[in-house]
Amino acid sequence: MTETRDTVILGSGCAGLTAAIYSARANLKPLVLEGHEPGGQLSITSLVENFPGWPEGIQGPELIDNMKKQAARFGADFQLAHLNRVELGTHPFRLHTSAGEIVTRTLVIASGASARWLGLPSEQALIGHGVSSCATCDGFFFRDRPIAVIGGGDSAMEEALFLTRFASKVTLLHRRPQFRASKIMLERAMAHPNIEFRTNTVVDEVLGVEEKEVKGLKLRDVVTGMTETLHVDGMFLGIGHEPNAKMFAGQIDLDDEGYVLTQGNIFTTRHGVVVPGVYACGDVQDRRYRQAITAAGTGCMAALEAEKYLEEHGR
Repeated sequence: MTETRDTVILGSGCAGLTAAIYSARANLKPLVLEGHEPGGQLSITSLVENFPGWPEGIQGPELIDNMKKQAARFGADFQLAHLNRVELGTHPFRLHTSAGEIVTRTLVIASGASARWLGLPSEQALIGHGVSSCATCDGFFFRDRPIAVIGGGDSAMEEALFLTRFASKVTLLHRRPQFRASKIMLERAMAHPNIEFRTNTVVDEVLGVEEKEVKGLKLRDVVTGMTETLHVDGMFLGIGHEPNAKMFAGQIDLDDEGYVLTQGNIFTTRHGVVVPGVYACGDVQDRRYRQAITAAGTGCMAALEAEKYLEEHGR
């Protein structure tokens, strides 16, 4: 017979691990499914300098490892598994995972959002070493240095504008002849003297793999086929994120980009009505801030609400 858990947490990034710490301290003995990206985006982040309590900064993987140890100390269980299918129409909820079926009274969705990458081997090798998908997280490291931003939408414009606070020059590269950013965001970016625009241009290779730091980009003009090297010290991806929520489509409300729609930051809904016992936290529902500290905050909120729900329903 399948054991019924009080709480299952989907995801082991900052939101999921914070939820695990709080629910474990409440003696809910949570089960954390670590997912296909254990540790979330912090696990591929080098130095984290904006998480409170670490004045000298801390390596992303170390921060995640500390949080996991903290949750385990209070009784959280961890399982290397990912969710294949979920049944939220009846209670308790049934989760069909790569490790078998799990039944739970409450569910915390902290499955995060994955940054969209170009998919180049050299790019992947240099993530955290000059290649980043978060200007807010890593822009500080490029003070007075030239960098490139990839993309043509609002995300790319926002990244480029933010990075002008630090970089000596920002080159914005877009593969198409026209930008899809909103008029106001495009006008703001084009009005900035430190942003240069290059259209019909793609990145074929990120240079500096052997040195373990970005040394430049090999560019190709998609119209003429001409190639050249752009000398930059960093490359930021501004082509958006993919929320890891497809498995919930039709069972809880998602927005037009696939993010979980919530009320009060964490309460999931179905047809606009709150789904009791199911909560979402972190980047899977946050398309605006996407910071470790905001993820941790909503993870805390989700765990507290799960505890309250179980108390009210005779745990």
